[in-house]
Amino acid sequence: MGPLTEQGSTPLLDTVREPADIRGFGAEQLKQLADELRRETIDAVSITGGHLGAGLGVVELTVALHHIFETPRDRLIWDVGHQAYPHKILTGRRDRIRTIRQGGGLSGFTRRAESLYDPFGAAHSSTSISAGLGMAVARDLSGGDHKVICVIGDGSMSAGMAYEAMNNAGSLRSRLIVVLNDNDMSIAPPVGAMSAYLSRLISSRSYLSFRHVGKQIADYLPKQMKQAAKRAEEYARGMVTGGTLFEEFGFYYVGPIDGHNLDHLLPVLKNARDAQDDQPILIHVVTQKGKGYPPAEASDDKYHGVAKFDVATGAQAKAKANAPQYTRVFAEELIRQAELDPKIVAITAAMPSGTGLDLFGKRFPERCFDVGIAEQHGVTFAAGLAAEGYKPFAAIYSTFLQRAYDQVVHDVAIQSLPVRFAMDRAGLVGADGPTHAGAYDIAFLATLPGFVVMAAADEAELVHMVATAAAIDDRPSSIRYPRGEGVGVELPARGAPLAIGKGRVVREGSAIAILSFGARLAECMKAAEDLALRGLSTTVADARFAKPLDEDLIRRLVRGHEVLITIEEGAPGGFGAHVLHFLARDGLLDHGVKIRTMTLPDSFIEHDTPLRQYEAAGLNAAHIVQTALAALGRPSIERTARA
Repeated sequence: MGPLTEQGSTPLLDTVREPADIRGFGAEQLKQLADELRRETIDAVSITGGHLGAGLGVVELTVALHHIFETPRDRLIWDVGHQAYPHKILTGRRDRIRTIRQGGGLSGFTRRAESLYDPFGAAHSSTSISAGLGMAVARDLSGGDHKVICVIGDGSMSAGMAYEAMNNAGSLRSRLIVVLNDNDMSIAPPVGAMSAYLSRLISSRSYLSFRHVGKQIADYLPKQMKQAAKRAEEYARGMVTGGTLFEEFGFYYVGPIDGHNLDHLLPVLKNARDAQDDQPILIHVVTQKGKGYPPAEASDDKYHGVAKFDVATGAQAKAKANAPQYTRVFAEELIRQAELDPKIVAITAAMPSGTGLDLFGKRFPERCFDVGIAEQHGVTFAAGLAAEGYKPFAAIYSTFLQRAYDQVVHDVAIQSLPVRFAMDRAGLVGADGPTHAGAYDIAFLATLPGFVVMAAADEAELVHMVATAAAIDDRPSSIRYPRGEGVGVELPARGAPLAIGKGRVVREGSAIAILSFGARLAECMKAAEDLALRGLSTTVADARFAKPLDEDLIRRLVRGHEVLITIEEGAPGGFGAHVLHFLARDGLLDHGVKIRTMTLPDSFIEHDTPLRQYEAAGLNAAHIVQTALAALGRPSIERTARA
């Protein structure tokens, strides 16, 4: 099957450069535009890979929103932003859509620096209502009259932040429109013509005017009768539409409506746009992830995230793995440990497959807990389990654990509860870019008293560290490991607990010492080979622990070498900073050895391939060699090559 967007296949979309171009379209033209936009999205993602299912689910909604509202003057905020590919195509970025998630190309999420049509950048969930409310209040303070629209998925509504924002919005009564994109049927009853009619009716100006008159009449009634009338009206609508919860938050609820039917969407969105009431409105829209592409509709994950794929068959062109994925190695060892210890339980925050806990859940369904997009709750939930003698493993991406730092400190660390944090996606993560890069967990966990902070140098080390965490039962611990494949080392049959706070020497030398924390160890070994060819004998050590530090190992490296280089896949302030602090306290910086720390730079690294990202970060083997030579006052690699 050839490209879907060849000449003539998207004639209406070809006339669209910006949303203003579709505002004069009739209903039939909008339906044709939606069909063409869906084809264009499928074709683009088949070439680049990326998020597909979520975008296909909001094609009609995207068309309707840009047709009804005057974007970018009206602010349209997409929660998470991974569903915004169709939005990007309609907002002047179609010519670059096949660069999405590629180095130097479009972001896979909404991004303020990329377009005026992205008023708020997002890649983590449940922020849209808070941000939208801030924008609405800013508008009110400035005397503006533009609209603010937030599109949030039902999955994102599992996070407490969304309810905090709704509670605040209901009390402020600032004009805000929230579109609840329910693509899991987790909230919605069946939708159809009757539901669409009722939604149109209760969002219409005539109904709102009637409701306003009713309120005025009720003002003359005794207080108890007034309150009873108000509750009767709200609950009557709630029983019909299912929106009682949102009404209690102070929102005017409309829905549910079919999010793929423009005949239903357009009048309701127009009514919401034109309503004069200052009460925030929530429009409940039911959609289907992967809509319009049969392979995605039939897939369990609705093609949430895909590699490049063949449009005709849906087959994804994934490279054959040379080594097992770190995620799978973690899950399989956790299962082995759980088979020995019935107290081991696992917790994920809406990422069962991303963390490998889908495998654990199949083996131990009663001991695996998906708390939804609620990392804060998940951490304190784990603390409660630990307080009762269970052994919780909280498998949360490094970048997502940032959202629960207060709970890590107060509910886990201060109480010294043995919650075990398994942090996938440590370091740089490629196409997802800076919003998903695990750059800060070393610094924010190693600063906490009593924490055991580990990083796996390879997949075999990860197996042993899972066993180590399972054995630690008097304090919190963490393991960090990268996204993707391991390095191909032989895996042990079962993990063996490591000595806490003890590293290992993997190569002996005498001139230069490289102390690695985490998955840069393979690059350190390459650098050592290069340095050996230059006549520089090099020791390579794997720290294993950032806390507690192996102080004896560090003393040995400092006293026996001219240069000590620390390296980590984390931001400044992490492992290297702890080593320097120890050396200063121990008087080992007073004379002699030259110390260099290699970290991620103090900047956000844009999306690209991991190899190019680490090249940009200066953390590959050649950079280690360069650092060693510079510390010794030797010529640079480039100068040596020219000579």
